Amino acid sequence: MPSSVLSMFPTPDPSPDPVEAERSTGILPSQSLREAIANGEVMSSEPIGEEQIQPASIDLRVGAVAYRVRASFLPGERQTVGQKIAGLSMYRLGLEGGAVLERGCVYLVQLLESVEFRRRTSAVANPKSSTGRLDTFARLVTDGGKEFDRVREGYKGPLWAEVSPRTFSIRVQTGSRLMQLRVRRGTPTASEAALRRLHEQVPLIDAELGRDGLKRGLPFTIDVKGDGAGGLIGFKAKRNTSVIDVDRIGAYEPEEFWDPVYAKAGGGVVLDPEDFYILASKESVVVPADHAAEMLAYDTLVGEFRVHYAGFFDPGFGLAETGGAGSKAVLEVRSHEVPFLVEEGQIVGRLSYEPLIAKPDKLYGQRIGSSYQRQGLTLGKQFKPFIPR
Repeated sequence: MPSSVLSMFPTPDPSPDPVEAERSTGILPSQSLREAIANGEVMSSEPIGEEQIQPASIDLRVGAVAYRVRASFLPGERQTVGQKIAGLSMYRLGLEGGAVLERGCVYLVQLLESVEFRRRTSAVANPKSSTGRLDTFARLVTDGGKEFDRVREGYKGPLWAEVSPRTFSIRVQTGSRLMQLRVRRGTPTASEAALRRLHEQVPLIDAELGRDGLKRGLPFTIDVKGDGAGGLIGFKAKRNTSVIDVDRIGAYEPEEFWDPVYAKAGGGVVLDPEDFYILASKESVVVPADHAAEMLAYDTLVGEFRVHYAGFFDPGFGLAETGGAGSKAVLEVRSHEVPFLVEEGQIVGRLSYEPLIAKPDKLYGQRIGSSYQRQGLTLGKQFKPFIPR
């Protein structure tokens, strides 16, 4: 690695022990992501800072211009994103000094980062946790792409973000980080047996699993009891609020944007159609140091509602040795079409686990400034802590 790159990415104080050998397939850990930047597989029009490199992902930054478009789209294999924008764009917004993306609108923004992947290298993207907790859709789009959030093997070209605020209008500027990218080598395969072995080695949730508990991933349930009747169990987003600047941390009073949801004596919560809720899992979640996890965003088998827009869990999330014991999965929830009752013990989603090719040289936690380690029911980092009255 060139000395100029080494100076850009100072060697972190590693918390995990290095592994003796790499897997042949899997997600690239932080040290391999630095190598991908150094060899030109991941590039940017602005220098990529160490703070963008997470244990198993790279934070992606919005560029200088947002295009307001009439509709969401996928280019298809014969067109570029730019060609589709030319036919759908209504106007453009300059983001260098900051601009407001209005709720209910769809925008396309070219990201500062681009890629030139080699054979056997692909990637998957997801909104960052704080983006999802603001009820903002952020999906990756590529030239010739036929799927959202997927960068096909060997892709060479720009990366775009489709951004659509659903509840709150947001303010962003060039460099705002709304999404993250996980880079894969090869095509890892997952199996129920491998997930069961991993759960036996490092309990992934603090709950017993039934015989069929690991089909389609690790199940989790929703907490609708809290500390008993009258206890706080969630938040429901208000409508017609002021704008939220995504780069301001701890700046906003929760009461101006959210209504608290409290447990009822009869149990359960009725989700009103199209309203947005922040809830939490009943179980604590653990992601081992050599794995990453992703929450399945939507499963019609458990009901007509969507759980979790931002589905990445980095290595070290919930680990006791990184200060994460007791960490819950915070759920971004929206019911569709009809009111829907969720009750204690009801499975509302599943986690899939995927190995890294090696342990990362840093883990999720306070040592690297992670926002949600040891979280319970937690709003996005833009808000001050909620104090029940």
